[in-house]
Amino acid sequence: MSDMTPFQFPIRIYWEDTDAGGIVFYANYLKFFERARTEWLRALGFGQQVLRDESGGMFVVSETTVKYHSPARLDDTLVVTAELQDAGRVSLTIAQRAYLRTPGKTDRLLAEGTIRLGWVDSQTLKPGRIPAPVLEALK
Repeated sequence: MSDMTPFQFPIRIYWEDTDAGGIVFYANYLKFFERARTEWLRALGFGQQVLRDESGGMFVVSETTVKYHSPARLDDTLVVTAELQDAGRVSLTIAQRAYLRTPGKTDRLLAEGTIRLGWVDSQTLKPGRIPAPVLEALK
């Protein structure tokens, strides 16, 4: 949807991120994607707690897909991206990727996916419209 470079967020892999085989546990990529989306929104001027307090609404994940290409390991440095794919009145679709960053080498794609976020009233969890200032900032 945008011609802008995807938002990038660095992540270091710690013991807690790995499984018994010493590689990043597959579900942790969803956590990494969440962190990148949160920081992307913050970079656009929308801290999620402030947004919730001021608007009475919040984003919730309604759908996700992830494809895994290669494992990350302890002490690896990742770059996780977030890029708007589609924006409607009540939902956003975000394309996300996790890359292994090794100095002097081309980043290697580890995992990629899409996350669909819906906007809901924070009290009732009923669907609502994304606030206009948020949609404007995404353009």
